[in-house]
Amino acid sequence: MSEEVVWLTIFVLSVFVGIEVISKVSSTLHTPLMSGANAIHGIILLGAIIVAGTADSTLALVVGLVAVVLAAVNMVGGFVVTDRMLQMFTRKKPAQPRGEGR
Repeated sequence: MSEEVVWLTIFVLSVFVGIEVISKVSSTLHTPLMSGANAIHGIILLGAIIVAGTADSTLALVVGLVAVVLAAVNMVGGFVVTDRMLQMFTRKKPAQPRGEGR
C-alpha cells in the first residue's frame, strides 16, 4: 500500500470520527469544545505551514497552501464564534433613563 493511500485512509477515518464526536456532544459543552478545537487548529496551521514550506512538488505545495488557508479560516472563524457565544453569557447593563447621568 502506498503512502498516499495510508494518509488518505487516515484522513477519511478522522473525518468520520470527528463527525461522530461532534454529533454526540451536548449543547452545554460546545463552547469549551470549540475553544479546545481552536487551539488545535493553531497547531494544524503550523503543520500546514511547515508542509507547504518543505514541499518538493507542485501538487504538495498546492495542497499545503490550501491547507494553510482552510486552517486559518477555520481558526479565525472559531475564535469569532466562541467570542460571540461568550458574549451571550455576559450581563447587560440596565439602560439609564434619559436625562440622568449628565
